[in-house]
Amino acid sequence: MPLISYREALNQAMTEEMERDDRVFIMGEEVAQYDGAYKVSQGMLKKFGARRVIDTPISEEGFAGIGIGAAMAGLRPVIEFMTFSFSLVAIDQIVNNAANMRYMSGGQFAVPIVFRGSSGMAGCLAATHSHRLEAWYAHIPGLTVMMPATPADAKGMLKSAIRSDDPVIFMEHEVLYPERGEVPAGEHLVPIGKADIKRPGSDVTLITYSRSLKTTLAAATQLADEGISAEVIDLRTIRPLDLDTLLHSIIKTHRAVIIEEDWPYCGVGAGIADRVTQRVFDELDAPIRRVATKDAPVPYNRALEDSMLPSVPRIVAAVHDVVYR
Repeated sequence: MPLISYREALNQAMTEEMERDDRVFIMGEEVAQYDGAYKVSQGMLKKFGARRVIDTPISEEGFAGIGIGAAMAGLRPVIEFMTFSFSLVAIDQIVNNAANMRYMSGGQFAVPIVFRGSSGMAGCLAATHSHRLEAWYAHIPGLTVMMPATPADAKGMLKSAIRSDDPVIFMEHEVLYPERGEVPAGEHLVPIGKADIKRPGSDVTLITYSRSLKTTLAAATQLADEGISAEVIDLRTIRPLDLDTLLHSIIKTHRAVIIEEDWPYCGVGAGIADRVTQRVFDELDAPIRRVATKDAPVPYNRALEDSMLPSVPRIVAAVHDVVYR
């Protein structure tokens, strides 16, 4: 399979879907003339023209609303937020309109729209540009939330998102854009709501997603050197959650640690722990542990920011707590 970057995989997904379906178009800040703030839409203006690759003013609420209206009228917009921190400006359109339209219209209107862009703590961007909003959006019925961690998943998940008849929040971690990996050429779809076991194991289940997958796999390698076999599960889709895969793994290992680049209070991990505990409490040999970002605004200083993130030592310590309990 070709070895390409995460950003190239996203570009492939959008290009293939625009070639396949002339209802698909891209809209957002600097997606056209500048080839995208992170060069995800590079070359697409030249290929598809200004009617399908559309630069917008700095007005997230405005172009999110235009996208929702276009989706209701039968098109399939891909709306790029330069960063998901800026999506807060458009949250009224996303939460009140996109998420609710199918329900409030009694099924008369679908909103097949993808809101995509960069997310996460990317290094010295400070508090207002480093938000992780997956828990916010996963809280809302009517929204699908997807967060790919690898180039292959980035392509396959985005193609599935574009074909979905419901609104999708598609978060791409900013530091993953240059990451390279094998990506199938041509048609490659990853099902919405299906987690992936990235590393099999038997002693403990490590549940994670997005950038934290890389750190979690590194921790699993260190644990293997200690004789602890860790199964690593990449959620891929945050909502709907693939609970069956998680439960099957935990019934096998009897222990779980959730790793997330999100604040701990009301985070994604809290919801997962609750669902798991309700269903397989008697299978657990130790409490579920969570390794999350420290509960504070993100500092500008790089060393302080790094200290907030889930790290290999923090993950290993949490695993030791549940394995040796």
